[in-house]
Amino acid sequence: MKRLPIHHLPHPPPKFAVPAAVRPPTSIGSASLSGRPIFPACPQSRSLYFHALRIRYSTKFIKNSSSYQHQMATATPGESATPSSPAVVKLKPIEATPESFQEFGQVVEASPDGDEFGPRDAQLDLSHGIPRFYIMHLEDRPLKFSTITHHASVTQCLGSIGGHVWYLGVAKPSILDPIEIKGTVGADVVQSHCGHFYLPPAIDDVCVFRISGPKFLKLNRGTWHAGPLFLEKRMDFYNLELSNTNVVDHTTHNFVKKNKVVCSIDE
Repeated sequence: MKRLPIHHLPHPPPKFAVPAAVRPPTSIGSASLSGRPIFPACPQSRSLYFHALRIRYSTKFIKNSSSYQHQMATATPGESATPSSPAVVKLKPIEATPESFQEFGQVVEASPDGDEFGPRDAQLDLSHGIPRFYIMHLEDRPLKFSTITHHASVTQCLGSIGGHVWYLGVAKPSILDPIEIKGTVGADVVQSHCGHFYLPPAIDDVCVFRISGPKFLKLNRGTWHAGPLFLEKRMDFYNLELSNTNVVDHTTHNFVKKNKVVCSIDE
């Protein structure tokens, strides 16, 4: 049987409903005047042509669907879950008195002029360097903390100028004597970058003191402390330590990184 060329067929090729967005370009000749697309003459080419149109049309339909757009907006490759926020531990402040603070240091109050040195005076250890006594200006220290610090080589004195109310978070000293280490570092024993060994403070051992009136605190060597903290916008404190304490003797424990908690003063 003799095959006739496409232009000798008794009937023209069937018309297909092609979406306007994916219609092929029309010719510049007379066909363009009628707006009819010019299809490939070869049947195989025409078949491939319409197959490509179906793919383009179906892909466009999928990409315009709301479910597809929602998946693309929510399913980001490599997206990890947001880590949970640290737990908040609320601590009720204790009024600082010589009796309530004795595990951590001393509360030194006013004494009559002429009194001789005695156990109620600050028992200082400034033997490892040059003493530094200065006024420390602080701003924006709200009643919460996530780190706590100790100094292994000096006692420290802190007091508010003017006797305003302030707060200090504390934990008992946990510095270990080298003899106690015996050359083996246990799982809970940490060596500070300052050289000494210590046990990290447990969150259950942390407490907060409220200091008011004409008094100051003397912290024992190694006492963990966070603050001073206060409700005022700014406050000034006198501070007695060594000239290089904040450079070579400043060990800090981070409760957020190590314990996943932050402390808040319930006042």
